[in-house]
Amino acid sequence: MQKKQIILISAAALLLVLLLFFGKTVNPTKEVTQPIVAPTIDVLSIDTILVRAKQNFTPLQLKQVAMLENDLKTANQSDKIKANRQLSIFWKDTARIYEPYLFYLAEEAKLVNSEKSLTFAAQQITNSLLDVVEPAIQNWLGANAKVLFEKALAINPNNDSSKIGLGACYILGNVSSNPMEGILPVREIATKNPDNIYAQMILGLGGKKSGQYDKAIERFLLIYSKQPNNLIVILHLAECYEQKGDKLNAKIWYTKAAGIVKNGDIKKEIEKRILELK
Repeated sequence: MQKKQIILISAAALLLVLLLFFGKTVNPTKEVTQPIVAPTIDVLSIDTILVRAKQNFTPLQLKQVAMLENDLKTANQSDKIKANRQLSIFWKDTARIYEPYLFYLAEEAKLVNSEKSLTFAAQQITNSLLDVVEPAIQNWLGANAKVLFEKALAINPNNDSSKIGLGACYILGNVSSNPMEGILPVREIATKNPDNIYAQMILGLGGKKSGQYDKAIERFLLIYSKQPNNLIVILHLAECYEQKGDKLNAKIWYTKAAGIVKNGDIKKEIEKRILELK
């Protein structure tokens, strides 16, 4: 499994704890302080995201972003890569709002059009896709990542990681009314290589999202057999068992999680959840 896939899975562990016990929040591995709240619409546009993102800007920030946006509008084709990069840096490091950063990162990747740039941007978006629960944001992220993975696969059709990432867009990103379009290629990879943890994880998350808890548990147990200290898998197993009404197994897996978590406050919340299941 590639390093970036390990990071994708492991970085989500603490996030899952926070989601389970403290409500929706931003991935703590990202330097973001102003998450975007999805509007109640079916299709989200970058214009809507930008308008909402700028609502709490200072006059200086408004001036900075206006200058950068104007630079992009007036840039010739060769300068558009730099202009998009400058905007992505502004949104990530200055504004500290992640969705616009991802948009301009993706725009830069499309212009560079190398497998490396496309897959990097696509993975950044897919990582964020695992962080959100709002359907509009999921759809927007999934649609953007889908375009990048498709372009990367046009360059290298044999990249299994890109195939799995594309599948994740269908399974988790609500980009199609037929999620089997994404499930089948990922399932094929997982069947061919059961040790592909990334594929197993995406299939497990897909099963959990669709309420197919037994199928999700099967995938998560397979990962657990190879990575017994994988906190995110243990937490997913606990929640799957809880959601299907199996309190006994839910308590078993929450107890395993409590034995691994180092953060005292989170450990207390997990222990509280165990008591509530009795």
